[in-house]
Amino acid sequence: MSNANAEFFEALKLLEKEKGIPADYLLEKIRAAIIIAVKRDFGGKENISVIMDPATNEFEVSLRKTVVDEVEDPDEEMTIDEAHRYSKKAVVGDVVAIQLETKQFGRIAAQTAKHVIRQGIREAERGQQMQEFQRRNQELVTANVTRIDPKTGAATVEIGKAEAVLPLTEQIGDEQLKEGDRVKVYVVDVREGDKGPRALISRTHPGLVKRLFEMEVPEIFNGVVEIKAVSREAGSRTKLAVLSHDENVDAVGACIGPRGARVAGIVDELGGEKIDIIEYSENPEEFIAAALAPAKVVSVELDPDGAHACHVRVPDAQLSLAIGNKGQNARLAAKLTGWKIDIRPESGFYGEEMDEKGKNAEETAETEE
Repeated sequence: MSNANAEFFEALKLLEKEKGIPADYLLEKIRAAIIIAVKRDFGGKENISVIMDPATNEFEVSLRKTVVDEVEDPDEEMTIDEAHRYSKKAVVGDVVAIQLETKQFGRIAAQTAKHVIRQGIREAERGQQMQEFQRRNQELVTANVTRIDPKTGAATVEIGKAEAVLPLTEQIGDEQLKEGDRVKVYVVDVREGDKGPRALISRTHPGLVKRLFEMEVPEIFNGVVEIKAVSREAGSRTKLAVLSHDENVDAVGACIGPRGARVAGIVDELGGEKIDIIEYSENPEEFIAAALAPAKVVSVELDPDGAHACHVRVPDAQLSLAIGNKGQNARLAAKLTGWKIDIRPESGFYGEEMDEKGKNAEETAETEE
């Protein structure tokens, strides 16, 4: 039993204890590296034997060749005369082991162990990063901006000990982020990539608004008030449908807060984005009418063919308000309710301008499938 072998296996045990990398895993990687080295330096194919046994401190590397009368493949065969140099009793047909000096493989073993350790540390770090991201998946987090790409405008941010990228398309409107800023972002998803785990983050996702209200409104956090739906065009307007599970609590009032303080804080965080808070109803007509706020609705008629479409009539003077700038109010109401909304004036009269607005409402207020 070699002292060098004993020291080798003792070192593996120490690495397992300190770095948390299993000794069996290290041995397998070292064995594979030694086989590659033997094939390169000594020939051989599948006839290489590497024995590493921590229980007995045995470390043996050998080439196993078959004894033949005439050698056709020198990597796997040897003559009887060659065989007798390793075993005096060898006869044709025997498989003889040619022992290789293990000292020359010490460097390979050490280098492989170092590589495996580095790889293990990287994998451990990736695992920790994945856990960090998964723990915060679909949650609101505060991130520190560490870098702004001058070409794309993308912001690199730190989330705990991990990094993520906030693309320009996921930033709100005209906001100008800069290094050192602390911003709230929503973790949309977590994915495993070639370079490690990646968190997809956003400031435009409706989930950001939902989580902000959960933070600001205790009644939402404790479940008394429930957010039923959110539709959003980031940087411009959001519609939020809420429902109270306590008849003594006004869902809309709770979200607005005393003197509008709660919703004002969220509006500031979103850079002045307008927020319409409406009361949710299981009754589609009531829900659709509320969703078109601030416009007043005269009537809501559901399409009888079950196409999840409806015809809404509003006062003539409020047709433009109901449709909104470039159809935004009608579009957000459709997304919020899940209904295709056709908005018409109460008079039923369409001039050329009216007809164009009506068509615009019908075209834009359709829920995206």
